[in-house]
Amino acid sequence: MGRLTGKVALITGAAQGIGAAIARAFVAEGATVLLTDVRDAQGASLAHTLGAAAHYARLDVREHDDWGRAMRDTLDQFGRLDVVVNNAGITGFEGGPAAHDPEHVTLETWRAVFATNLDGVFLGCQQAIRAMRRNTGPAAGVGSIVNISSRSGLVGIPLAAAYAASKAAVRNHTKSVALYCAQQGLRIRCNSVHPAAIMTPMWDAMLGEGPGRAEREAALVRDTPLKRFGTPAEVAHLVVYLASDESAYTTGAEFVLDGGLLAGSAAVPGVSDG
Repeated sequence: MGRLTGKVALITGAAQGIGAAIARAFVAEGATVLLTDVRDAQGASLAHTLGAAAHYARLDVREHDDWGRAMRDTLDQFGRLDVVVNNAGITGFEGGPAAHDPEHVTLETWRAVFATNLDGVFLGCQQAIRAMRRNTGPAAGVGSIVNISSRSGLVGIPLAAAYAASKAAVRNHTKSVALYCAQQGLRIRCNSVHPAAIMTPMWDAMLGEGPGRAEREAALVRDTPLKRFGTPAEVAHLVVYLASDESAYTTGAEFVLDGGLLAGSAAVPGVSDG
């Protein structure tokens, strides 16, 4: 406990799922946390549940003005910013089934996915650098930016082309940010996290409820060596490490949480296969 004591953190998409788990873990480790989202009721309720160290503010990550306001309010209220977690993201399937393959995805849909998943990360990194430059004392020019990408950013996804491409761009932009900060003489680190099948509300539309859900879940992770979904808390544990001073020598790196999926081919060889 206390690995983030004294740090001020801003998390996007924090009302549910992975973002909410990160917020819980940060508060438990002693951070002051600003939860942001566009789901105001959920975000405010979670912040209230987490206690005095948690605060909620509306932030649409696609909007430059929203970012500017969030940063001004954070610095005015807390005097500093140490950690930004760019977690907000969409798959493009939130409204139900739709064509997302390279041949049939519409330009409107493509741009909508990129606006949240990539533009939101670009703005978050930009504003984080500017805010962290203003830190004073021993933490002058120090900070940690964690971008939540995806396993889909490392491989092709034929039926989710916009999502995969946007998450691949997040991976690469993370490295550009890390190198830029180092060249500027700043101790602002930037790393990306690449979860695979993590059980969050994002899966509900695909899995449904009632009889058969367990079978559908098992089918989706059949090719995962660990044969299960990951949990938001497991992602949060890694993000705590990247936000903490324990990872002071880690920047421009990518961390995969996929139950072993990318460790080999989809077919796990048996003993007789050599």
